[in-house]
Amino acid sequence: MTRLLVTATVLSSAWAQSGTEVPSLTISTVVASPSASSGATLPPQVDVPPKQDWCPSDIFCAGQLLQTVNVANLYIDPKTFVDKPTSQSPSSVASTFSGLNNNAPQNATFQQILDFVDTEFKGEGTELEALPLPEFNANPAFLGNVSDSLVKAFAQTVNGFWTQLIRGTNSSTLCNGVQCESSLIPLNHTFVVPGGRFREQYYWDSFWIVEGLLQSELFDVVNATLQNFMDELDTIGFIPNGGRIYYLNRSQPPLFIQMLHRYVTVTGDRSILDRALPLAEKELTWWLTNRSVNITSPSSGQTHTLYHYSVNNSAPRPESYLTDYVTANGDPTNSSTFTGLNLTQRSALYAELASGAETGWDYTARWVRGLNDRSLNDSFPSSWSLRDLEVRNTVPVDLNSILHRNYVLLSSLYPSNSSRASSHLESASRLQAGILDVFWNSTKLAFYDFNLRTQRQNTIFTAANFYPYWSGIIPEELLRDTSSTQERVQGAFASVRMVMERWNGTFPSSFVDTGLQWDAPNAWPPHQYIILSALRALPTNITSSPPISASNSSSSSFSLVPTDQLGLTESELPGQPLAPNQNSSTSGSAADINFVKGPTDNQMTVVNGGNPQGDQEGWAHTLERELANRHATGGSIPNVLPRLSDQELNVTQSQNNTGNMFEKFSNLDIDSAGRGGEYTVQAGFGWTNGVLLWVASNYGNVLESPNCPDLLASAQAEGGVGSDTGSSGSGSGSGGNDGGSGDGNDDNGAALSSRKMGLWGTVVLAVVVGLFA
Repeated sequence: MTRLLVTATVLSSAWAQSGTEVPSLTISTVVASPSASSGATLPPQVDVPPKQDWCPSDIFCAGQLLQTVNVANLYIDPKTFVDKPTSQSPSSVASTFSGLNNNAPQNATFQQILDFVDTEFKGEGTELEALPLPEFNANPAFLGNVSDSLVKAFAQTVNGFWTQLIRGTNSSTLCNGVQCESSLIPLNHTFVVPGGRFREQYYWDSFWIVEGLLQSELFDVVNATLQNFMDELDTIGFIPNGGRIYYLNRSQPPLFIQMLHRYVTVTGDRSILDRALPLAEKELTWWLTNRSVNITSPSSGQTHTLYHYSVNNSAPRPESYLTDYVTANGDPTNSSTFTGLNLTQRSALYAELASGAETGWDYTARWVRGLNDRSLNDSFPSSWSLRDLEVRNTVPVDLNSILHRNYVLLSSLYPSNSSRASSHLESASRLQAGILDVFWNSTKLAFYDFNLRTQRQNTIFTAANFYPYWSGIIPEELLRDTSSTQERVQGAFASVRMVMERWNGTFPSSFVDTGLQWDAPNAWPPHQYIILSALRALPTNITSSPPISASNSSSSSFSLVPTDQLGLTESELPGQPLAPNQNSSTSGSAADINFVKGPTDNQMTVVNGGNPQGDQEGWAHTLERELANRHATGGSIPNVLPRLSDQELNVTQSQNNTGNMFEKFSNLDIDSAGRGGEYTVQAGFGWTNGVLLWVASNYGNVLESPNCPDLLASAQAEGGVGSDTGSSGSGSGSGGNDGGSGDGNDDNGAALSSRKMGLWGTVVLAVVVGLFA
């Protein structure tokens, strides 16, 4: 059934409207809950890993204290502990720990460790403070681009969310390393946090946050964000993963130059370049020095300098210590499974785990040996684990596309006749040649990662395939003006068409359901942004034709996907739930549950796919419109849209939604938050808000309130399966889960999700989705 309109609760406090009052920042006081009885002795431990040069703290970095506290398993999320400043001096804390259990802390009881943490540490996040947002504009100009009144009201609500995510370093509670110690890297300027456990400034999240801030006309906040990154380049030499000392051995996808370019382009403020350009050069040099590798192409024999993620690390990540510890050693509370790796194997695995975190995709089948290079029709490995990671052996197409775009955009920030400008364009040209030579597969019409172990392309198809197009790299096969041009170029994007017609949500990270959070069914806002941007980057001479139809009426949209492009047969694709214990067909036209004819015979679309732009729309614009219109709902917009009754919301099990923007959503259920990963689904959420506002600004004319059914009548008539038709109006409850639970309840509302919603989800996939309830 189609869901209803996504709605949101307008922030009621004054600061949400004016931005001049300081919102209260609740400091987390997660209650510790030991994993065993308080008097029980801690389980045995493996040897403590060596101290890491990049992380010298005896409290928050690899060492006996950190390992022992983690083995006690006091918190659901290991990050909780390392974000707690000490309440005493570091030497006092270390001395108290060493004295536990008659100077044998590794054999202490769970209660002793609990008492130690409660006494010696303060609440996580106390070094930060919420800040006012005096430049907040409740009616930024982009809202004028949004035609639909309900969509506009929703976007305006999300625009107000920045006031909840603005932070600064609290100088009055900041530790100096003498009286107390903290893992925080203090920042000198205002910043926006993603939300939830991510209470610091993060690197690649900030790119999409900046996109949204620019739409919201919060230019000072964008400048401050860039200044913080420049401070880190000045003092650290690179931009770390996030604002904590335990991130100092790794970066994230390098998007600083692109944030800088967007800021200068939108604001015209070139004064920032005096400081920024030398530091942008410094970052590029860091990546070239520390993350480049020479690859000889198997097809051309040419050698190219390309980039991969490769972190120097031989200990568990402090923020995920117990997770990594168990991955390497087994469950310490179960002697039958506590069969770990040897020291060399553990060190290599810890480097892989940290490298996986540097990618931003932690974790995915992309990095798993046996999953990333599986041949079509081969059976999947009978068993695999994160011990099979080979991140450092994987040369990712998206990372190289990001760096290519960095060179192009940095060149444009210099005077056109400068030697720097021409030098960066030459670097971009070389990198583009390498990307096309090493990653592009002209038979499958897709880009794939390259594997240093096998010396060939991996076979797994992921959303990373679209990054080269976003960076302006379009293979020659797609540009040639021949009779087969349309078949090729539409084939390259046929997976997007398939997702729109086959599933209720937006584009997943991959089509392999591994349980890892960067695989199916999870759909992430940044990927929807990249896919939309990739479609926008295509030249109009190859995008103006109408969509190609399947070869016959009994075929599904899968038939339009080039052979072996996805590395899966159609029957291996995830099924779309229609009702409890019932999925849609996995093959044939019945699999395309969302397909409908467009306003004319030569135009097709999907259920609630937005406002078609007539016969001249073209296939690429059709996909953009459909992807930008994924949405859900369940809340209300004061004075605009009333909340549905509990009886109606109960039909989709949405009556208890908390009204959160999540970091990820489900490809199978637009109402559901994503699942899997090392931590519970996070609410907030910075990059979700940013992508949503960008979508509203760029696609406001095609965003359309969905056609919504009468939930109660539909449920009664179809026994839980909604119909495709109905009256428009307030909508059904969206579904995400309640912001703190883990897996996102894929089955929530499944009985009513046999159709995709429309409206808006910001492409963001529904990100919007469930947003507020």
